[in-house]
Amino acid sequence: MADATPLRHLVLVLGDQLDRGASAFDGFDAARDAVWMAEVDEESTHVRSSRPRIAMFLSAMRHFAHALRDEGLALHYRRLDDPANRHTLAGELEAAVRALKPQRLVMTEPGEWRVREALAAAAQRLGVPLEIRTDRHFLASVDGFAAHAKARKGLRMEFFYREMRRRHRVLMDGEEPCGGQWNYDADNREAFDARGPGFVPPRPTFAPDAITRDVIDLVNRRFADHPGSLDSFAWPVTRAQALRALDAFVDERLESFGRFQDAMWPGEPWLYHAHLSAALNLKLLHPKEVIDRAEAAYRAGRVPLASAEGFIRQILGWREYVRGIYWTRMPGYLALNALDAHQPLPAFYWSGDVPMACLADAIGSTLAHGYAHHIQRLMVTGLYALLLGVAPQEVHAWYLAVYVDAVEWVELPNTLGMSQYGDGGLMASKPYAASGKYLDRMSPYCRGCRFDPAKAGGDDACPFTTLYWDFLARHERRFAAHPRMALQVKNLARVTAAERVAIAARAEHLRARDGLP
Repeated sequence: MADATPLRHLVLVLGDQLDRGASAFDGFDAARDAVWMAEVDEESTHVRSSRPRIAMFLSAMRHFAHALRDEGLALHYRRLDDPANRHTLAGELEAAVRALKPQRLVMTEPGEWRVREALAAAAQRLGVPLEIRTDRHFLASVDGFAAHAKARKGLRMEFFYREMRRRHRVLMDGEEPCGGQWNYDADNREAFDARGPGFVPPRPTFAPDAITRDVIDLVNRRFADHPGSLDSFAWPVTRAQALRALDAFVDERLESFGRFQDAMWPGEPWLYHAHLSAALNLKLLHPKEVIDRAEAAYRAGRVPLASAEGFIRQILGWREYVRGIYWTRMPGYLALNALDAHQPLPAFYWSGDVPMACLADAIGSTLAHGYAHHIQRLMVTGLYALLLGVAPQEVHAWYLAVYVDAVEWVELPNTLGMSQYGDGGLMASKPYAASGKYLDRMSPYCRGCRFDPAKAGGDDACPFTTLYWDFLARHERRFAAHPRMALQVKNLARVTAAERVAIAARAEHLRARDGLP
């Protein structure tokens, strides 16, 4: 009897690469190639991932594996509860290579430096070639971003975004941007009035099927001591579900997304946001199809330009930009700490047990759903950590752990760079520092909170406001001549010497009490 056909390519598919059209599948020959996927503890424990995040990845992976099997592809899939599981990607890959003896390993670019290095090192130890192919999911390649960065003295997302608009002909009328300007951010900062958001079309939810129910049971058993709840898990975990979620957003909520994208309201985690980032980051959706749908809605007169542009900027601008920052700056980027911040992350970030109403709501939503919208992340949980002086690496680890859409290439620059200013201004042109008055302006949280956003001193002073003035005082010399911070720093002149001493003492009190008043 003739020997079986030797395995030519073992195609590696990671949990954030659930795209049958990915470059790793180019030239796939069902007679000579096979697919490898593995669920391992390491990917849930290298940061203490929340149960919603773990379930999101595992359910989407299992659904994708089911689709590959239905297509007739040879698939070698290691489940998390398999007694033979080695619980690291490198360990599982080494076992698969020894058993299958492929001539070559093929994969699309991973989304995390740590994973890429681990798999490359494993392939080298095994003496098997590893071919890493370009990720076509993105509209800018890493090399293309590097060329863009090299051609400029300083990096700014706005100029990158304009270049991407021109290159991909998005929201363009000839050579000019639609409406005559590139950016409508100034039109997209409204808060809700006293009546609140009123009726908001509900986000589409997807009842867990048998595959997802099995995953939920597994996660609740295996990761019982991890934060978060799976009681409300209803995320899209297949491409078909993700497309339905996209349809619902464009048809029902995009019209008001622009105006209210920065607004917050207690007990309303979803509002007019898209909730598509997890589907995008797991590759269930392609960014170009999402962008095209938003632009088509604008050109059909169904949504205002400011809403379409504001949404598209998040995907074509920020999303592509942060990926370029990540891959051109790693691994050193992870260690940056420009503000010399070393405070530990408060324990209440893992429980939501905190007396400040805004923080309790944002963290509560995060733990319940694996989700909080971008202003809650930037200007509530992120802002408090920035003002308190938390080590940016600890803030990064929390964000990577708790959100269902968190993959390091997108999460790290947004957290360490934009939110915490840990890169000293590479991602953001200024620290996003604000007092409790910002929260009072953009939400009604302060009305139901025992702290006064106008006060920096005293037992009823808002900790955000106390820490804001302390932040400015601690970094006065650093930002005195900063073009976008100098005015804020000058406002310290209104604070008397006695007030500054009291503010500093109360700020130290907050730090000594793990961020609690």
